[in-house]
Amino acid sequence: MERVLVTIDDAAEALGIGRTMIYQLIKEGELIPAKIGRRSLVTAASIRAFAAKVSGADLVAGGARR
Repeated sequence: MERVLVTIDDAAEALGIGRTMIYQLIKEGELIPAKIGRRSLVTAASIRAFAAKVSGADLVAGGARR
């Protein structure tokens, strides 16, 4: 099963940016956060959507760059 929520570190690694930028993107509403207990997580869907937005690729549907 594919992970729906990822850690801040995993989100940063997936996007190739730092943790501070992940928190900034959450603050700006670009990434959707989730809290479970004390853990801060980010939705995998919001990571894909953000990557598609900045790259122009259809990553949400798994497609190639247009």
